[in-house]
Amino acid sequence: MQEKKRRILDGLLACTAAAAVLGLGGVAPAVAAEAGYPAKPVTLIVPGPPGGITDQLGRLVASQMTARFGMRVVVENRPGAGGNLATEVAARAEPDGYTLLLGTQGTMATNQYLYKGLRFDPGRDFVPVHALMSSPNLLVVNSSAPFQSVKDLVSYAKGHPGKLAVASAGNGTATHLAAELFQAEAGVKFVHVPYKGSAPAITDLLGGQVDLTFDYPASTLAQVQGGKLRALAVMGTTRLPQLPQVPTIAEAGYPSAQSTAWIGLFFPARTPAPLVRVWEKDVSAMLQDAASVQALERIGGVPLRLDSAQFGTYVQSERVRWKGTIQRSGATVD
Repeated sequence: MQEKKRRILDGLLACTAAAAVLGLGGVAPAVAAEAGYPAKPVTLIVPGPPGGITDQLGRLVASQMTARFGMRVVVENRPGAGGNLATEVAARAEPDGYTLLLGTQGTMATNQYLYKGLRFDPGRDFVPVHALMSSPNLLVVNSSAPFQSVKDLVSYAKGHPGKLAVASAGNGTATHLAAELFQAEAGVKFVHVPYKGSAPAITDLLGGQVDLTFDYPASTLAQVQGGKLRALAVMGTTRLPQLPQVPTIAEAGYPSAQSTAWIGLFFPARTPAPLVRVWEKDVSAMLQDAASVQALERIGGVPLRLDSAQFGTYVQSERVRWKGTIQRSGATVD
């Protein structure tokens, strides 16, 4: 092991010296990546607290990549400000391949239109590595509600505008924006009731204080399967294996109201391309692993198999899509 480390160090020193002589400082990291990356622990910044869905996913990635690299990948939780604190730290990190961000739909696509004065630009300050998972919103109501379908809900809402209260995990969250998108596409108007997280929103939905919500399987699936909530539609493109009887929102007649949260990996901008490719390749392999897929499903997600270029295109399309929804809704977060 010591001999291997010595050879790696010698190679790194040689590459650095050659780059200095030639005046090509940017070459050194790329060559070093092929010589023995990673040579030290890698930090994966997670924009959420321990125990949440982003944390669970981050720890799964860290465990899998540690095993593949033979070098530790360490999760660093940075909750707060809708993920903006973590994102700013990652944006300012050295682009040397030793800091990554677990980026979400919020941090990479919607927050820039919700928050004023952000000190980073997700499109300029990051390079996509690979998508990880997606998780569709579920349109759910209390099981005692009279609505048996999306058609029933829309019919009632049109006849009673402003009568139904829709809960969200907070103003500007993905659950709020999914509700705004649905209202725009269905031509209905709900009363928005923001909560500080999904748990209190679901509690009040179960208690009848609100009428519906657009939350994720991680928050709602157990209650639906237990008969306390009724799922009217899956807001993604396919039905959930756990709820095969529940139609997609497109099957319910509103294909433009699809709403799916997603999470992926991002390096700071200017990270050498060879390092991006190292992670891109190994994450792709991880998402083909049966045990990893099962772990994703346990936290309410499905694999999102998009490489760096495909993921970049997808993220940009999401920015365009959600910008319009946010502007129409007038949602802001101070």
